[in-house]
Amino acid sequence: MRSVTYSMNVSLDGYIVGPDGEFDWTAPDEEVFRFHTDKIREVGVHLLGRRLYETMLYWETADRDPSLDDLRLKWAALWKRLPKVVFSTTLSAVRGNARLASGGLAEEIERLRAEPGEGDIAIGGATLAAEAAAAGLIDEYRAMTYPLLVGGGIPFFPRHERRVDLELVENRTLDSKVVYLRYRVTR
Repeated sequence: MRSVTYSMNVSLDGYIVGPDGEFDWTAPDEEVFRFHTDKIREVGVHLLGRRLYETMLYWETADRDPSLDDLRLKWAALWKRLPKVVFSTTLSAVRGNARLASGGLAEEIERLRAEPGEGDIAIGGATLAAEAAAAGLIDEYRAMTYPLLVGGGIPFFPRHERRVDLELVENRTLDSKVVYLRYRVTR
């Protein structure tokens, strides 16, 4: 069965976006960008909330940007081909290899798990991940932890969640001092 993974960049104090909505501190250096490019190859479908979808729209046409280097062009090609399901109550249409979710999150995940296919079901965005976590649907948490404290904002982990026991299955410290942590939910 396909795993459901939640992966985001996160500050050491646990936020994916700072108190003023900024996330410029997550701009990846070459090593981190290469790491993300390698990891996206493990994804079979990506579930996104509206805000993350709109942030990532750039990559749907980034291959036309003459200033991009080979690594970023490779990422753009991988992202463009990746099937995406967007959860939004305000969008009426989406672009690229994306579709609007036709049902609730649990129903979409159940359907995707039942379909033949390879690769993880990735969730991006704290609001969507909070809903999945509350329903017990996340199999792995993957955090790219940045060495700074932002003091507030949107948390990586949802608040008021029940206890979830985790097993560390992978970790890596990159040269930039960003630490990748991959935890599997123990059931």
